[in-house]
Amino acid sequence: MDSAEIQKLVALEDRHWWYRERRALLARSLRQLPGSPGTALDIGAAGGGNTRVLQQHGWSPIAVEYGHDGAVAARQRSLSTVRGDGRFLPFASDSIDLIVAFDVLEHIDEDQQVVSEMRRVLRPGASALIAVPCDMKLWSAHDEAVGHVRRYDRDTLRAALEGGGLRIDQLWSWNVLLRPAAAYSRKRSTTSDLKKMNPLVNSALTAVIVAERYLPVRSMPGVSLIAQAVRAD
Repeated sequence: MDSAEIQKLVALEDRHWWYRERRALLARSLRQLPGSPGTALDIGAAGGGNTRVLQQHGWSPIAVEYGHDGAVAARQRSLSTVRGDGRFLPFASDSIDLIVAFDVLEHIDEDQQVVSEMRRVLRPGASALIAVPCDMKLWSAHDEAVGHVRRYDRDTLRAALEGGGLRIDQLWSWNVLLRPAAAYSRKRSTTSDLKKMNPLVNSALTAVIVAERYLPVRSMPGVSLIAQAVRAD
C-alpha cells in the first residue's frame, strides 16, 4: 500500500465503519482464544489500529510494518514498532504467542512464504488470526489502488495457510450483508474506496455490519474471509 493510502487509513480508521467493526471482530476473537495473553505480532500493522486492540486485551504487541509511513504513525501512537518484511520476519523461531495479519497476504506474491514465516516464529500450539479480501469477481480499481495482487476464495486461502504449515480451526466470511453494495460500488470505482464518509452513511453502514454479528451468514459469500489457525506440528 502506498504512502497516500496509508495516510488516508490512519486519518480515517478510528471513525470509518469498516475499520471499527474489524477491530470489534478482532476483540471478539481475542476473547475466545485459549490461554493467557503473551507476545503478539501485528503484521502489516499500518498505523497500529489493530495493535492497540491487542494492547487493550492484555497482549504485549509489536506492530510489524514494511512501509515508512505506517511505521512512523504506529510509533507516534507510542506502540512498539518494527520495520519488517512478512517474508523474512526479524524474530526468533518459536518466540511468538499470537500473530494477527489482517489484509496482508493479498499484497504479497509469495503469500505461502509469509505463512511459513508465521509458522516459524509462532510457539507450538500458538494461534494466527488472518483476514483477506475474497473473490476475484469483486476485483476492481480499488484492489489496484491499494496494491493487491489477488483476492482469495476458501480453497486458495486454505491452500496458502496449510501449505505454509498452519492448521485452520475456523474459516468464515465477513461483510456478507453489504456484499451486493460493495460489488455495485466496485464496478463503478476508479480508485480506492477508502475516503471520508458522510456521517449518516457511515452510521447506516455501521448498523448493517454490526447486525451481521447476530445472523447465521458466516458460510455465505462476503467481501472478506477470516481464518483462525494454529501452528501445525
